[in-house]
Amino acid sequence: MGAPVTSRPETTATVTRGAARLLTALGYAPLAEVTLPNGRRADLMALGRRGEIFIVEVKSGLEDFKTDLKWHEYRPYCDAFAFAVAPEFPREILPEAPGLIVADGFGGAVLREAPVVVLAGARRKALTLAFGRLAALRAAGVAAVVLDAG
Repeated sequence: MGAPVTSRPETTATVTRGAARLLTALGYAPLAEVTLPNGRRADLMALGRRGEIFIVEVKSGLEDFKTDLKWHEYRPYCDAFAFAVAPEFPREILPEAPGLIVADGFGGAVLREAPVVVLAGARRKALTLAFGRLAALRAAGVAAVVLDAG
């Protein structure tokens, strides 16, 4: 028998959880489902020890990748960008430029390092402050919808 079939939302949740655990192990503080100033929603946005910003876009399957072409719009809001996929995802269809993480519910592995393009100082400061405020609001149980940064 093959592996059990999981729904797209279950796959997304599992890969997101594993990628977040990996980011934490790598020294990042991740937040899930962060709406960026341009209105796009990053599956994971993480702040590193030195203030670097990493965005991870989770792809639950082939259909999800083919129908969601807005991932290019995340790049102006991070130093590094990567896709995170489940182990069974057909990785050969993904573009080679972004980083690549393979994750399950327990953790993940970086298969391809995310290229770093350093953010401008003013944008980094605005994003970092907004990230901190969003994290604090979530910790306080207040639902904040949009990352308030330019």
